[in-house]
Amino acid sequence: MDTDDTTTDIDTVIIGAGQAGLSTAYHLQRRGIPCVVLDAAARVGDGWRRQWDSLKLYSPAHVDGLPGLPFPAPRWTFPGKDAVGDYLETYARTFGLPVRLGTRVQALDGDGDGYVVSTDRGRYTCRSVVVCTGTFGRTGAVPDIAAVLDPAILQLHSSEYRRPGQVNDGPVLVVGASHSGTDIAFELAETHPTILAGRDCGEIPPRLGSPAFRVVFPVLLFAWKHVLTRRSPMRAKLMGELRNHGGPMLRVKRRDLLARGVERVTSRVEEVRDGRPVVGGTPRDVTTVVWATGFRQVFDWIHLPILGEDGWPREMRGVVDDAPGLFFCGLCFQYAFSSMVLPGVGRDAAYVADRIAARSHTLGKATTSLPTAA
Repeated sequence: MDTDDTTTDIDTVIIGAGQAGLSTAYHLQRRGIPCVVLDAAARVGDGWRRQWDSLKLYSPAHVDGLPGLPFPAPRWTFPGKDAVGDYLETYARTFGLPVRLGTRVQALDGDGDGYVVSTDRGRYTCRSVVVCTGTFGRTGAVPDIAAVLDPAILQLHSSEYRRPGQVNDGPVLVVGASHSGTDIAFELAETHPTILAGRDCGEIPPRLGSPAFRVVFPVLLFAWKHVLTRRSPMRAKLMGELRNHGGPMLRVKRRDLLARGVERVTSRVEEVRDGRPVVGGTPRDVTTVVWATGFRQVFDWIHLPILGEDGWPREMRGVVDDAPGLFFCGLCFQYAFSSMVLPGVGRDAAYVADRIAARSHTLGKATTSLPTAA
């Protein structure tokens, strides 16, 4: 329930102040479209700061900048999660983007030709809405068997994991072998006997930052941005793999896991016996399970019939035809393999901003009132 009765009228509301939301605000600002960016966090960039301590980007700094501001790090370095959070905060400040922090969105409803965004600090009426929430409205996808594990086993979703000292002494099971799962398993194996379970998602062979990587990366980036798109004949398979199973191993390789003594099991964890997870047909005496099993989309706060059977919005390049004026930015495979990462989000944001500008001009003069800073 709202705790504030105020209503603010603005042309466009952007929900989420991560890289997608800030990029969209940047492009709207340059097209003369008044907007506001709403986020529940206390600081811009907190979504990154809450990740596990050792997380670094998988792309080099020279391609990690958002539109208009290069990332302030040496060209072939891989910034850490706190550096990314600080960069986003600097980005918002540099361009004077209208971010309203400490504002949690509770509901999105249609209102004639526009929308009402209800928050815990009042309502916003607008012509267009861009949902740039990233993990907002999503929850860790933990399988049902988690509920019947022995209560003595510590369970963490990968979004809750921070560092090895957080887990119990003794063997650890990491479930899910995409890049986050392999990174976490590799880190934990230095101090804990570690089992990594889950299908093999493949790997990018060159070592990040190596001479071979520097040669191959421009080709990979071109493919991720211009070849592996929703125009590709492979689009259905690619979208399904990325949205449901995660991407390939990037920083950690198969040989790294082997060298550190990680026990690799490619079968799924689907059974519990006597409170213990069954891995490879055998119950395992583990003290901690880390579920690196991705996220489940939850958009129940959007009170509009725009979701497909898979729980994802029915959109193309972020444009929702079923709800004119509703857009998304930052979705996995929104247009290309690169859509959900820093090197690709700026292009998607520009496309969405163009569609919003066209809509505003069609409907008439854009609303110019801005909310009072929170």
